[in-house]
Amino acid sequence: MKTDDLVAMLATGAAPVPRRAASRRLSVALLVGVPLSFAWMLYEYGMRRDLIQALFWPMFWVRLALPICVAITGFVIVQRLARPGARVRKAWLGLAVPLVVIWVLALVILMSSPAEERPTLIMGQTWRTCATNIATISLPVFVAALIALKGLAPTRPALAGAAAGAMAGGAGAAVYALHCIELAAPFIAIWYVVGILLPAVLGALMGSRILRW
Repeated sequence: MKTDDLVAMLATGAAPVPRRAASRRLSVALLVGVPLSFAWMLYEYGMRRDLIQALFWPMFWVRLALPICVAITGFVIVQRLARPGARVRKAWLGLAVPLVVIWVLALVILMSSPAEERPTLIMGQTWRTCATNIATISLPVFVAALIALKGLAPTRPALAGAAAGAMAGGAGAAVYALHCIELAAPFIAIWYVVGILLPAVLGALMGSRILRW
Protein backbone atom coordinates (compact mmCIF):
# COMPACT_ATOMS: atom_id res chain seq x y z
CA MET A 1 0.00 0.00 0.00
CA LYS A 2 1.26 3.42 -0.93
CA THR A 3 1.78 6.06 1.76
CA ASP A 4 -0.83 8.37 0.23
CA ASP A 5 -3.39 5.56 0.21
CA LEU A 6 -2.62 4.71 3.85
CA VAL A 7 -3.02 8.32 4.93
CA ALA A 8 -6.30 8.62 3.02
CA MET A 9 -7.59 5.43 4.63
CA LEU A 10 -6.69 6.57 8.14
CA ALA A 11 -8.29 9.96 7.54
CA THR A 12 -11.55 8.48 6.32
CA GLY A 13 -14.36 9.41 8.66
CA ALA A 14 -12.11 11.61 10.77
CA ALA A 15 -13.95 14.41 12.54
CA PRO A 16 -12.67 17.32 14.61
CA VAL A 17 -12.55 16.76 18.35
CA PRO A 18 -15.00 18.99 20.26
CA ARG A 19 -13.24 22.16 21.36
CA ARG A 20 -13.85 21.67 25.08
CA ALA A 21 -13.58 17.89 25.19
CA ALA A 22 -10.70 17.90 27.69
CA SER A 23 -12.30 20.34 30.12
CA ARG A 24 -15.62 18.49 29.93
CA ARG A 25 -14.07 15.10 30.68
CA LEU A 26 -12.07 16.50 33.58
CA SER A 27 -15.12 18.37 34.90
CA VAL A 28 -16.99 15.06 34.94
CA ALA A 29 -14.04 13.53 36.81
CA LEU A 30 -14.37 16.23 39.47
CA LEU A 31 -18.16 15.91 39.63
CA VAL A 32 -17.77 12.19 40.24
CA GLY A 33 -14.66 12.23 42.43
CA VAL A 34 -15.32 15.13 44.82
CA PRO A 35 -18.65 13.76 46.18
CA LEU A 36 -16.97 10.38 46.71
CA SER A 37 -14.11 12.07 48.54
CA PHE A 38 -16.58 14.01 50.66
CA ALA A 39 -18.54 10.85 51.45
CA TRP A 40 -15.33 9.06 52.46
CA MET A 41 -14.35 11.97 54.71
CA LEU A 42 -17.75 11.88 56.44
CA TYR A 43 -17.64 8.11 56.85
CA GLU A 44 -14.05 7.76 58.02
CA TYR A 45 -13.39 11.05 59.87
CA GLY A 46 -16.55 13.12 60.18
CA MET A 47 -17.03 16.87 60.14
CA ARG A 48 -15.40 18.91 62.87
CA ARG A 49 -17.99 19.54 65.55
CA ASP A 50 -17.39 23.28 65.75
CA LEU A 51 -17.55 23.84 61.98
CA ILE A 52 -20.12 26.65 62.25
CA GLN A 53 -17.93 28.50 64.75
CA ALA A 54 -14.82 27.85 62.64
CA LEU A 55 -16.44 29.61 59.69
CA PHE A 56 -15.81 32.90 61.51
CA TRP A 57 -12.05 32.29 61.90
CA PRO A 58 -9.83 33.83 59.16
CA MET A 59 -7.33 30.93 59.24
CA PHE A 60 -10.11 28.48 58.43
CA TRP A 61 -10.61 30.27 55.12
CA VAL A 62 -6.87 30.57 54.51
CA ARG A 63 -6.53 26.83 55.02
CA LEU A 64 -9.45 26.21 52.66
CA ALA A 65 -8.30 28.69 50.01
CA LEU A 66 -4.85 27.11 49.61
CA PRO A 67 -6.00 23.69 48.34
CA ILE A 68 -8.87 25.17 46.33
CA CYS A 69 -6.41 27.39 44.45
CA VAL A 70 -4.17 24.39 43.83
CA ALA A 71 -7.11 22.28 42.61
CA ILE A 72 -8.33 25.00 40.24
CA THR A 73 -4.85 25.59 38.85
CA GLY A 74 -4.28 21.85 38.53
CA PHE A 75 -7.49 21.62 36.51
CA VAL A 76 -6.38 24.43 34.18
CA ILE A 77 -2.96 22.87 33.67
CA VAL A 78 -4.10 19.30 33.15
CA GLN A 79 -6.80 20.19 30.64
CA ARG A 80 -4.17 22.05 28.62
CA LEU A 81 -1.67 19.20 28.87
CA ALA A 82 -4.40 16.82 27.69
CA ARG A 83 -4.38 18.49 24.25
CA PRO A 84 -1.40 18.13 21.89
CA GLY A 85 0.27 21.44 21.23
CA ALA A 86 -1.52 23.38 23.96
CA ARG A 87 0.74 25.53 26.12
CA VAL A 88 0.59 25.76 29.89
CA ARG A 89 2.20 29.23 29.84
CA LYS A 90 1.82 31.13 33.11
CA ALA A 91 -0.67 28.73 34.65
CA TRP A 92 2.15 27.34 36.79
CA LEU A 93 2.06 30.58 38.75
CA GLY A 94 -1.33 29.50 40.07
CA LEU A 95 0.45 26.69 41.90
CA ALA A 96 3.43 28.75 43.04
CA VAL A 97 1.61 31.82 44.38
CA PRO A 98 -0.57 30.15 47.05
CA LEU A 99 2.38 28.05 48.20
CA VAL A 100 4.63 31.08 48.53
CA VAL A 101 1.90 32.97 50.40
CA ILE A 102 1.36 30.21 52.97
CA TRP A 103 5.12 29.67 53.42
CA VAL A 104 5.72 33.38 53.97
CA LEU A 105 2.83 33.52 56.44
CA ALA A 106 4.18 30.45 58.23
CA LEU A 107 7.65 31.96 58.45
CA VAL A 108 6.33 35.26 59.85
CA ILE A 109 4.31 33.40 62.50
CA LEU A 110 7.25 31.20 63.47
CA MET A 111 9.64 34.14 63.73
CA SER A 112 7.22 36.11 65.90
CA SER A 113 6.41 33.20 68.22
CA PRO A 114 8.38 32.13 71.32
CA ALA A 115 10.85 29.35 70.62
CA GLU A 116 9.05 26.92 72.91
CA GLU A 117 5.80 27.27 70.91
CA ARG A 118 7.32 26.65 67.48
CA PRO A 119 7.34 22.82 67.60
CA THR A 120 3.61 22.85 68.40
CA LEU A 121 2.90 25.27 65.55
CA ILE A 122 4.69 22.94 63.14
CA MET A 123 3.56 19.55 64.42
CA GLY A 124 0.13 20.35 65.81
CA GLN A 125 -1.78 17.33 67.07
CA THR A 126 -2.19 15.39 63.83
CA TRP A 127 1.09 15.65 61.91
CA ARG A 128 1.46 11.86 61.81
CA THR A 129 -1.77 11.36 59.87
CA CYS A 130 -2.59 14.64 58.11
CA ALA A 131 -0.69 14.13 54.84
CA THR A 132 -1.74 10.51 54.39
CA ASN A 133 -5.36 11.37 55.19
CA ILE A 134 -5.35 14.06 52.50
CA ALA A 135 -3.78 11.68 49.98
CA THR A 136 -6.35 8.99 50.80
CA ILE A 137 -9.30 11.35 50.48
CA SER A 138 -7.97 12.56 47.12
CA LEU A 139 -7.98 9.05 45.60
CA PRO A 140 -11.49 9.18 44.03
CA VAL A 141 -10.64 12.41 42.20
CA PHE A 142 -7.20 11.05 41.30
CA VAL A 143 -8.56 7.86 39.75
CA ALA A 144 -11.36 9.68 37.92
CA ALA A 145 -8.87 12.23 36.52
CA LEU A 146 -6.52 9.54 35.22
CA ILE A 147 -9.43 7.73 33.57
CA ALA A 148 -10.45 11.00 31.92
CA LEU A 149 -6.87 11.62 30.75
CA LYS A 150 -6.60 8.10 29.37
CA GLY A 151 -9.25 9.01 26.81
CA LEU A 152 -7.47 12.22 25.80
CA ALA A 153 -4.11 12.88 24.15
CA PRO A 154 -1.44 14.17 26.55
CA THR A 155 1.94 14.39 24.85
CA ARG A 156 3.74 14.81 28.18
CA PRO A 157 2.18 11.99 30.19
CA ALA A 158 4.29 12.32 33.34
CA LEU A 159 3.61 16.05 33.59
CA ALA A 160 -0.08 15.55 32.86
CA GLY A 161 -0.27 12.88 35.54
CA ALA A 162 1.45 15.17 38.03
CA ALA A 163 -1.01 17.98 37.26
CA ALA A 164 -3.93 15.58 37.67
CA GLY A 165 -2.45 14.51 41.01
CA ALA A 166 -2.10 18.13 42.12
CA MET A 167 -5.73 18.77 41.18
CA ALA A 168 -6.80 15.70 43.12
CA GLY A 169 -4.57 16.57 46.07
CA GLY A 170 -5.99 20.09 46.23
CA ALA A 171 -9.54 18.78 46.10
CA GLY A 172 -8.78 16.17 48.77
CA ALA A 173 -7.14 18.75 51.06
CA ALA A 174 -10.12 21.09 50.69
CA VAL A 175 -12.48 18.27 51.68
CA TYR A 176 -10.24 17.21 54.57
CA ALA A 177 -10.18 20.81 55.84
CA LEU A 178 -13.83 20.37 56.85
CA HIS A 179 -12.67 17.77 59.38
CA CYS A 180 -9.19 18.97 60.38
CA ILE A 181 -8.72 20.82 63.68
CA GLU A 182 -5.34 22.32 62.77
CA LEU A 183 -5.29 26.04 61.92
CA ALA A 184 -1.65 27.07 62.42
CA ALA A 185 -0.06 28.37 59.22
CA PRO A 186 3.26 26.50 59.80
CA PHE A 187 1.35 23.21 60.10
CA ILE A 188 -0.62 23.93 56.92
CA ALA A 189 2.50 25.03 55.05
CA ILE A 190 4.17 21.68 55.72
CA TRP A 191 1.64 18.90 56.13
CA TYR A 192 -1.10 20.10 53.80
CA VAL A 193 1.48 20.73 51.11
CA VAL A 194 2.98 17.27 51.62
CA GLY A 195 -0.52 15.77 51.42
CA ILE A 196 -1.09 17.53 48.08
CA LEU A 197 2.36 16.54 46.77
CA LEU A 198 1.83 12.83 47.41
CA PRO A 199 -0.83 12.32 44.69
CA ALA A 200 1.11 14.71 42.40
CA VAL A 201 4.22 12.52 42.66
CA LEU A 202 2.11 9.36 42.25
CA GLY A 203 0.46 10.93 39.21
CA ALA A 204 3.83 11.63 37.61
CA LEU A 205 4.96 8.05 38.17
CA MET A 206 1.73 6.48 36.94
CA GLY A 207 1.21 8.97 34.13
CA SER A 208 4.53 8.12 32.52
CA ARG A 209 3.28 4.53 32.18
CA ILE A 210 -0.47 4.49 31.70
CA LEU A 211 -0.92 7.72 29.72
CA ARG A 212 1.49 6.89 26.93
CA TRP A 213 0.00 6.71 23.47
